[in-house]
Amino acid sequence: MKKIFFLFALAASIVSVAQPSDQSTQETARSFMRTGDFDNAILVLARALQQDNANLELQKDLVMAYYYKRDYAKALEVVKTIVDREDADVVTYQISGNVYKALEEVKEADKMYKKALKKFPASGPLYSEYGELLWAKKDYTAISLWEKGIKEDPSFAGNYYNAALYYYYTQDKVWTLIYGEVFVNMETLTQRSAAMKQLMLTAYKEKLFNNADMMKGEEKNNNVFTKAYLQTMNKQSYLANRGISTDALTAIRTRFILDWYNSYATKFPFKLFDYHQQLIREGMFEAYNQWLFGTVENLAAYDNWTKTHTDAYTKFSNFQKSRVFKIPSGQYYQ
Repeated sequence: MKKIFFLFALAASIVSVAQPSDQSTQETARSFMRTGDFDNAILVLARALQQDNANLELQKDLVMAYYYKRDYAKALEVVKTIVDREDADVVTYQISGNVYKALEEVKEADKMYKKALKKFPASGPLYSEYGELLWAKKDYTAISLWEKGIKEDPSFAGNYYNAALYYYYTQDKVWTLIYGEVFVNMETLTQRSAAMKQLMLTAYKEKLFNNADMMKGEEKNNNVFTKAYLQTMNKQSYLANRGISTDALTAIRTRFILDWYNSYATKFPFKLFDYHQQLIREGMFEAYNQWLFGTVENLAAYDNWTKTHTDAYTKFSNFQKSRVFKIPSGQYYQ
């Protein structure tokens, strides 16, 4: 009896080795992809799909393996089998979008994103990537998708990034600054974040404070939040008379928050400004502005500031690492 049980257990172990789980197959394939061995990743996934040809997760990984190998034609073959599946998820459409873009099949990508957003109307990533498709072909209605993404999925960073860039190239004075700052608080350590800090500093100099009267040219602007922002910031305009620097922006933005909470905070609750107020109360707003602007204005001066203000720098750094910045639903004013 014991011998029979032993043989049964041995057979079971052999079967488990011969037929690895989907999870272990995926991890094997992904390990190959991480090392750049896309052929072996494709081999592993293709063999697994011969046993389970309806497995969506394996199919998505196979598309990615072909995509990374730059075999876009093969990737497209798999994409065509998964985009019409009832269980296709957001990631399925994102992966498929990458393939269509690589092949410059704009019409097919456009059709796919419309279908995807009909199915997932609150997906920030899909709005972001569909907008990028339109932007690449100089269709500036892309901004409507990024704005919709911000409204529907306010915790996704990509739409803030894209919208901030868009507004920088328009006459708008406000939304590059607001969306850009939201973005760098959501995505703090990337190259995009560093580039956005520089863009914001430039926008303060060249757009917001380039005219002593910020309300000039805003007569036809019907956005009440934008007008409230400009009117409040306009009160601090004299502080820019000696130029815009990290220190000047710290002073300007501190006074802005104090005035905003006296006049508009109840009407326009906004997490970014709440965060500013919290930092002011806890004595960390200077360190925050140094992190935001000092790093791009003058890195040597910023390094010196961190050494001469060690306690303030450490306090803010530890605080920042302990939090996740998100905008709540309903705080949309554009």
